Amino acid sequence: MSNITPEEAHKALWEAGIVMRRKVMGNAYVDNQLKQGASEFMKPMQDLATEAAWGTIWTRPGLELKQRSLIVIALLASQGKEAELTGHIRGAVNNGASELEIRETLLQTSTYCGAPTGMWSFRVADAAIKKLKEEGLLPA
Repeated sequence: MSNITPEEAHKALWEAGIVMRRKVMGNAYVDNQLKQGASEFMKPMQDLATEAAWGTIWTRPGLELKQRSLIVIALLASQGKEAELTGHIRGAVNNGASELEIRETLLQTSTYCGAPTGMWSFRVADAAIKKLKEEGLLPA
């Protein structure tokens, strides 16, 4: 049986999570999210996202980061989560996903979620991709 306390476990997951979160999403994005979530009310949600999603799931073996990013894009598109979808498109590019791979992920998602979801997600992705091209993160 481990002698690690719950506080130590949370700290270890948070530390692993913040490293992964910054690797995938970039420092500027993460800093902005943490700043927005800095209130006493929001902090537990930021901690949960960092520990559970980034510290537990994103650090697991079995899938490459690019694969995880494409899965997240499909899930966020299917739920209509615009801000998160935009952020994770950037994360997917950071993880080596191409414009083609992002487009194909959204096309496949559209066949299961319907044309309105597909059209909406393509508009969101198009704007995100244009911005990434302007920043030189994707080929123009």
